Amino acid sequence: MNEKENNFISAVINIQPNETNIIPFMEMLYTLLEKHFKKYELICVSNSSSSYIEEQLKKFKSSRSQINVSLICLDNRQGLEECMNAGIDLSIGDFIFEFDSCYIDYEPQLIFDIYKKALDGYDIVSAVPPQKKSRLSSRLFYKIYNHFSDTKAIMTERFRIISRRAVNRVSGYNIMVPYRKALYVSIGLETFNMLYKTIDTPSGILPNDVHKNHVALDSLILFTDIASKISLALSSLMAIFMLGTGLYTVIVYFSTHKPVEGWAPLMGLISAGFLAFFLLMTVLIKYMDLLLKLVFKKQKYMVVNISKL
Repeated sequence: MNEKENNFISAVINIQPNETNIIPFMEMLYTLLEKHFKKYELICVSNSSSSYIEEQLKKFKSSRSQINVSLICLDNRQGLEECMNAGIDLSIGDFIFEFDSCYIDYEPQLIFDIYKKALDGYDIVSAVPPQKKSRLSSRLFYKIYNHFSDTKAIMTERFRIISRRAVNRVSGYNIMVPYRKALYVSIGLETFNMLYKTIDTPSGILPNDVHKNHVALDSLILFTDIASKISLALSSLMAIFMLGTGLYTVIVYFSTHKPVEGWAPLMGLISAGFLAFFLLMTVLIKYMDLLLKLVFKKQKYMVVNISKL
């Protein structure tokens, strides 16, 4: 019999209100952790205070009184990122598994393989399914993100493991984590994407976060320079246009065909004013871009209750 690992493991699981695969997923995870690790904890997080989830977890734990299972219920206006942040804040493990859902399309052994890879010196190791099976919207988002970001490329992931050092590094920033995946590849720690082959009979429900569109937009603004490039381009084009308008006004003023009296000075004043405005906007946009890279909002989420099961 193989000796169990000494590292304390935390598993943070996001459970959706309509999840039907809670008990099978928890049993699969429990079996694997019990087989390979001496100490571990299971932290379930839900943005719903539904009694259904609590009943399912109590049913799962009824014959396993020795394991540590916690349920964090957040206010139902919270999204996936806030749920996972709350679970990670409560975790105490040397390594933390992050499961965005109870969806299973991989062999259970992959979880331990991910952990073993982390022991090779990687602080963040992700399980990556075939990208061709990802949603079209996801593939489009990652393509845009990776093109405009100067960090390592990100892609669709099923779950990941992060070290305590990675958690401490993120916590040290004292910022809200709007998109963990993007932040993890930008904190200067070693990352690795482990590709796997999906099984033929997946179970569970893929995460369907109603806040994902806002998260995608926030991520593009915070972690890429697409917003500043578009804004700078528009401001520069308008500045060039107003400069051209000013030159046209000067040409008309000195031409043989005199315009209506007072038109040229008025147009010159308007052109100069708007030219100065758009030049100033160009500078301000670049300044705001720098601020966004240095300062994020403080992390906020609302916990309804935390139950020890």
